[in-house]
Amino acid sequence: MKKAEIKVTVELDEKNVPEAILWESTDSETKESVPTKAMILALWDHNYKNAMRIDLWTKDMPVDEMKRFFYETLQTMGDSFLRATGEQNIVEDLRDYCAHFADKMGIDTGK
Repeated sequence: MKKAEIKVTVELDEKNVPEAILWESTDSETKESVPTKAMILALWDHNYKNAMRIDLWTKDMPVDEMKRFFYETLQTMGDSFLRATGEQNIVEDLRDYCAHFADKMGIDTGK
C-alpha cells in the first residue's frame, strides 16, 4: 500500500496570528516546503457525523485574493461533490451561486 504524508507548518506571531503557512507532501515532485497565504482543511468525523475544519490565513493575505480563494474553493467543492455523488442538478445550482458570488465580489472569472 502506498502512503503519503502532508505536513502543514504555521508560523505565528506573539498574538497567535499566522504570519506564514508552509505545506509539503511526501508525494510531491517538490521536496521543499511551499508557502501559501491561506488554507481550508475539512475532515469528516464519521463517529460524530460532523465536519471538523481548520481555516487559516496569514495577516498579509490580500482581501481581493481571499475573495478569489473562496470563489475557487466553492467551485472545486462543486467538482468534488459531483464526483462523489453524481448530483448534477444541485451542482449546477452551486455553479449558479458561484457566478453570483463572483459578480457580487467583483471577481474576474475570465468568462
